Amino acid sequence: MSTDSRLGFIEIAGTPHDIGLQLGRFGRDIAHAHLVKGHAWASVMTFRGDLRIAAMRRLVEERFPAYWGELQGLAAGLALPFDEVFLWNCRGDVWAFAPDGCTTVQLPGPEPVLAHNEDGDPGFRGHCALAHVRPEGGIAFTSFIYPASIPGHTFAATEAGLVQAVNNIRSRGVGIGLPRMVLGRALFDCRTLDDAVHLLKTAERAGAFHMTLAWKGDPRLLGIEFTHTNCSVVSIDRPQCHANHLVHPDMAGERQVITGSSGSRQERGDTLMVGNPPDPLDVLWDKAVAPLPIYRVQPDDPDHENTLATAVFHVGANSVEWHVYDRAGEMPRFTMNGALTPG
Repeated sequence: MSTDSRLGFIEIAGTPHDIGLQLGRFGRDIAHAHLVKGHAWASVMTFRGDLRIAAMRRLVEERFPAYWGELQGLAAGLALPFDEVFLWNCRGDVWAFAPDGCTTVQLPGPEPVLAHNEDGDPGFRGHCALAHVRPEGGIAFTSFIYPASIPGHTFAATEAGLVQAVNNIRSRGVGIGLPRMVLGRALFDCRTLDDAVHLLKTAERAGAFHMTLAWKGDPRLLGIEFTHTNCSVVSIDRPQCHANHLVHPDMAGERQVITGSSGSRQERGDTLMVGNPPDPLDVLWDKAVAPLPIYRVQPDDPDHENTLATAVFHVGANSVEWHVYDRAGEMPRFTMNGALTPG
């Protein structure tokens, strides 16, 4: 296991299987040393016989063969059974307590600002990366990646202009459909903001996510909450914050789990957004509410999550400038000035 706790940067290119294979090799050591020995993996693997999984596999293979290829390559690179890797990439669709957190700040305007804390398994610190991926025949993107997971469920930007930040929703109303992480990956191949909205609204969805989406050259900043049965799209018209539960009025009837951390972060974030638009880092690095702060570093975090990275995107008319931090209060680990790779 690595002793370097800093966020890495990797570059990947090729066919879908090639991309998955390289992602798998990147995460293989920590997956075997930590992930497969943990409670979260064991909990998700109890769903091996769930009839929904077979239906979800068929949908992915039929609708998105490229991502099916990425998943197959991922399993090969990890040296783990495909069935187990596929199930792990459906974790939030079958298990409401999957350890995926996050907080997002949404600042609308002529050039919107989208900022995001990526909260995940503290055991992955030093084993995650920004991955710049150039798919053969597809759209290049740069995304925060976790070991053993396909990209698309964290924060990212694409060469077409998409900026995406994703928050976990612990839905109690999941069903048969496309895995939410596959839908997140599919957004990277959209060419307009309207295409992305159409994809999420019309897809057969298994689980639930909240996504904040922006697009280079488009002043709209959208908050999208989707579940198995519903999809709500809201144009953000005032500074807002989002944690890990559904907050749109149209989603009020949805069954969900709201953890103490999610409730606390949402309440504190809402307080900090009152008045003049804040510096998003002042919100995302806030530790005022103990023991359930927005910036999470406690070894006894009740959701078993810590903040692994913070990203701030400035979405302009002609380019996206973004900074990624892996330690609060320090200089950015990576800066992308209108590009998908550090300048």
